[in-house]
Amino acid sequence: MNSGRLWTRDELILAFNLYTKIEFGKMHSRNPEIIQLAKILNRTPGSIAFKLVNFASLDPGLKKRGIKGASHSSSLDKEVWNQFYENWDTTFEKSEELLAKVKHVSVADMYDIDLTDIQQKGINKKRLVNTRVNQYRFRRMVLANFQDTCCITGLQQTDLLIASHITLWSKYENNRLNPANGLCLNALHDKAFESGLITVSAEDYTIKISSLLKKRKETEVENYFLKYEGKKNITSP
Repeated sequence: MNSGRLWTRDELILAFNLYTKIEFGKMHSRNPEIIQLAKILNRTPGSIAFKLVNFASLDPGLKKRGIKGASHSSSLDKEVWNQFYENWDTTFEKSEELLAKVKHVSVADMYDIDLTDIQQKGINKKRLVNTRVNQYRFRRMVLANFQDTCCITGLQQTDLLIASHITLWSKYENNRLNPANGLCLNALHDKAFESGLITVSAEDYTIKISSLLKKRKETEVENYFLKYEGKKNITSP
């Protein structure tokens, strides 16, 4: 494998695609997904891991957490980063198509998603499949952003975690898949967030409880909601 050659734009797009799907602490040469991409690109796992850490140095979310990444990102790294963040959905979709092409599979087949319930839905099948795949992608990116942890309670039971949209899907037309528009919440607090009973500040990730809940005196309301008032997210992205 040749790890010393210059990176192409397509290689960087594939590397960034992977960057969106794994948390910072797993960006190492032993990660099976990094090893797989290294084989596809004919590079060493170490070179892939280092490139991901290069991207981390450009990530404002990590900077807020005091994580600097590696300070050796190239001008092309920055171009690819900006390409994603200026037009997330279109660029991410193209990166998925590129990944599927090099893997010689369809985009939907890259993921282990149960699609049996929509096999017989006629002309809307393609749209339904795309919606299901996009939901899976968004969830994976958001959970990676928050280290598979509910940002309010710290719960790490992944089957109870939900990728919540900060701005409604319907109102974020060109940025629906951007993980920056997501919070990782447990099912209870996701429902409360969706209902406006709790909010999270976009500036400093402070948790705020609605006046409706503050009026309640039940022990359960105190334990599940009121005690988090004014606290910052346990895992800010």
